[in-house]
Amino acid sequence: MSLLASAQALLADVLALARIRLELFGTELQEELTRLFLVLLCSGIVLLLGALAAAFCGLALVIFLREEYRAPAAGAIALVFLALAAVAAVRMRRLTRAAPRAFDASLTEMARDSDALRP
Repeated sequence: MSLLASAQALLADVLALARIRLELFGTELQEELTRLFLVLLCSGIVLLLGALAAAFCGLALVIFLREEYRAPAAGAIALVFLALAAVAAVRMRRLTRAAPRAFDASLTEMARDSDALRP
């Protein structure tokens, strides 16, 4: 086998490897975008519906209370909403930190390729 043929075979192998890695990267990118979209959509819907339900419950409570208790009740309800928002923010932060590393399979395969090419 000539040197030119060996170089062409090596280049063909490198290009095939690069194509496979790009396909893997594309698949992971699509999965990551889908996961992000679903997380944002679901959390937004849940938060919106939960906030509406809590607001209407709080409003009903304030309306049914006697006049002298309405202002303290509205303040207490506002504090409860603020506490719930803080809890939701902390939980959302934990969820985003617990997510797997983006493009983990691509990065792992590229590290393996790099290790295999080193003498």
